[in-house]
Amino acid sequence: MNYLKTLKFGSNKLKLNNIDSYILDSEILLSFALKLSREQILINLNHNINKNSFIKFKKLLSRREKREPIAYIIKKKEFWKNNFYVNNDVLIPRPETELIVEEVLKNIKNTSSRSLLEIGTGSGCIIISVIKERLNCKATAIDVCKKALNIAKFNAKIHHLRNKVNFININIDKIRDNKYDFIISNPPYIKKFDLKRLDGSVRLFEPHIALDGGIDGLREIKKIIIKSKKLLKRNGKLIFEIGNYQSNITQKILIENGYYINKVIKDNSSIPRVIVSTKII
Repeated sequence: MNYLKTLKFGSNKLKLNNIDSYILDSEILLSFALKLSREQILINLNHNINKNSFIKFKKLLSRREKREPIAYIIKKKEFWKNNFYVNNDVLIPRPETELIVEEVLKNIKNTSSRSLLEIGTGSGCIIISVIKERLNCKATAIDVCKKALNIAKFNAKIHHLRNKVNFININIDKIRDNKYDFIISNPPYIKKFDLKRLDGSVRLFEPHIALDGGIDGLREIKKIIIKSKKLLKRNGKLIFEIGNYQSNITQKILIENGYYINKVIKDNSSIPRVIVSTKII
């Protein structure tokens, strides 16, 4: 069987299982099975696939048929300008979270030295993306999950930044007071009872600890806002992601706690997604 027929075989199997991106996913999985780029496959469609590679491809397809995310299958996800290692101990990085990186970089000049804290670093993709472009800055990244922190450390090593970020396995409640110029976070913000309504690829495979924001979805957001009052320098910035319908209530909580709202950035779906605020009290 040549590559063209193999791709059609894969996309048909995925289509039958209601995978919307069946053509793209078939190409990505065949690329992973053959250890070739998608481009190499697409310009060599008449090449034949060997038996062992075809068996491997079918196993990958069966995982995707069960709605396991592509990123977990191939252990990789692109974020900002780089690839990051991921597994089901960490959330899969999403394009809307790149807004945090963009806003931090806008607020730090290339040669500036600033101190940053990331709360709930997960794969480390946010803080690593920032520090990679602002090498004079120093950063601390915390997470309550040791396994997630190990992934973040591995990603920092891959990107040659292991000595630039201090990774700590600690809860935000226990971090000792320090003075940071920036605190950033993509906290859990899904309402507990909405978790069961999430798409199967998220609900069945991604870590609930990184999704569950409590009854109202605001448990961790409130905690971050209150704790950051002590951790930020005066005029320091708190930049974080929020969920659907959380913008107004989150801004109210920020103002009540002595923050100025610089801006609220909408994602590609016009949903308020990232809040930039400044500690003024």
